[in-house]
Amino acid sequence: MLNFFKKNKPIEILSPMTGKIIPLDEINDKGFSEKNLGDGIAIELTDGKVIAPFDGEITSTYKANHCLVIRSKEGIELLIHIGLDTIKLKGEGFTQHVSLMDKVEKGDVILEADLEFLKEKGKSLVSPVIINNMGRIESLEKSEGDVQKGQDNIMTVILKKK
Repeated sequence: MLNFFKKNKPIEILSPMTGKIIPLDEINDKGFSEKNLGDGIAIELTDGKVIAPFDGEITSTYKANHCLVIRSKEGIELLIHIGLDTIKLKGEGFTQHVSLMDKVEKGDVILEADLEFLKEKGKSLVSPVIINNMGRIESLEKSEGDVQKGQDNIMTVILKKK
């Protein structure tokens, strides 16, 4: 009977990137700003290394190496997308360090982006970090300001009770 009153505990999502948090509704990409792909934040990158924000599994990768989805043990599906409109680069400027279904640990380097190359190509360094499966989320609290990868939390999530 006690379990009935037990609240789901908050899950902290560590920043996978270093930079400044930008609210999604302020970015210049309708798919992300209108939250068509889910909710979250964006980070304007100051460093090209991207790490796993939690222990999990890689559930989607893309040939253009510009984004991937990682699923936490609790079932949070997090899309990490480097830059805006970067799919058009067809993988140039990106190195993916993981493959589909790889298990990763918090802090593992999963992607790298050549920020100077992206700037030369006129691409935005604003990088969305989105929870794809918002139907499982009870509440989402987003951080603000500057974040360091592996050190600062970007989101706090409470999952819906099953």
